[in-house]
Amino acid sequence: MLDTVTAAPAPAAVLTPAPAAPATPGRARGSLHERTLALAEAVAAHRYELLEILVETATRTAAEDEINRSVRALAGAAWELERIRPPRYRRMSVFLPSNNVLYSYVLLGMIPSFYVDRIEVRPSSRTRPTAEAVHELLSRVCGSEATGHIEVVQATQKQFVASCASSEAIVFTGQFENGLDIMSRIGPQACFLVFGSGPNPVVIGPEAAPSAVQRSLITSRLYNSGQDCLSADLFFVHRSIIDDVLRGLRRALSAIPVTDRRLPGAVVSPLVYADAARAAETYIAESAGQVVHGGYTDAHSLLVEPTVLLHESCENLHPPEYFCPIYSLVPYDDAAEIERWAATPEERIRGMYASVFGEPRLTGPRLGTAAVLREVTTFDHEDGNRPFGGYGVQAGCVRGTDGELTARPLLLSAELTAWAQR
Repeated sequence: MLDTVTAAPAPAAVLTPAPAAPATPGRARGSLHERTLALAEAVAAHRYELLEILVETATRTAAEDEINRSVRALAGAAWELERIRPPRYRRMSVFLPSNNVLYSYVLLGMIPSFYVDRIEVRPSSRTRPTAEAVHELLSRVCGSEATGHIEVVQATQKQFVASCASSEAIVFTGQFENGLDIMSRIGPQACFLVFGSGPNPVVIGPEAAPSAVQRSLITSRLYNSGQDCLSADLFFVHRSIIDDVLRGLRRALSAIPVTDRRLPGAVVSPLVYADAARAAETYIAESAGQVVHGGYTDAHSLLVEPTVLLHESCENLHPPEYFCPIYSLVPYDDAAEIERWAATPEERIRGMYASVFGEPRLTGPRLGTAAVLREVTTFDHEDGNRPFGGYGVQAGCVRGTDGELTARPLLLSAELTAWAQR
């Protein structure tokens, strides 16, 4: 059964080199480095064309950041691949997420194309036109070496799942339950990775620097109007500074206009998905007693203004992934309260990251199953050439040969290498 879960360290990167033509080590490194840098330069050179594509589903600010992250990941790909040395794979199937389409295409398509012969990508139905436009543009400007191995398929989920049976590796992004269902239908022969999401709580302790607090509150929640799996869904604030934090947050949010996402500097815009707007409207209405700032929604126009909810305690508080600019703040007196919250069954299965600012009593590398980030946000930490996520099974896991799911930070090249060495 696929419900047995273990947490384990990421696989060691002591790996078998991929088959390659004989060459001196220096030339091999230089050749790969030059090729990946050329791809990074091509993406950077066509940033304005990419912006026109990406702003259909992202704010301009988020789209600019996504392009920069994609350039950095491609520039770092030679370092990743030479360190890990993944073996050759014949075929891989990818369920592309609905957000960060370009960045996901780079991480799950362009970089793996150096060691996978054929990569079939099925975009989310929500952002298929964006994914197809990205593929078309990059095929034109990057050449066949990086994109000729990639096919953006037009298939129903049922059809795509059937075709996955011929792949040696499957990458699923999306709802965890859907991933388990697809995993059970495909069978055990392929390496199966699930990239999910988590609440990514931010802890603002009594020793937090005001400037870091202000920046973390804005960047960790409002990235693409909150429509990102790395956005924080819960903020623990020490009671001694809760009033100051609230005043600063209200002031900052009042200065951020809701604008067209295509405009330069756009931070908060109408949402992309109608179901996210409806869910936000319902949640805010049900939590009206906790609203201390904002609260206006219009599901018809997909508008959710930045809204702050102040909860009495974290007991039995397990907020959903909002995918919109809702802040859930909860005061705490002792870090032990947060540790108890993180140890609940509800949170252990979805531990991804936890950003900790100025809280000296949280000293461990994990908060429950969430990987602790110190004095940085999830967006500061994210690096496409390194493992991603925490130790909650819903945040990210890989299926072993015994059918068990192991939850850990995932890096595609390392996981495929470990699978080949099983």
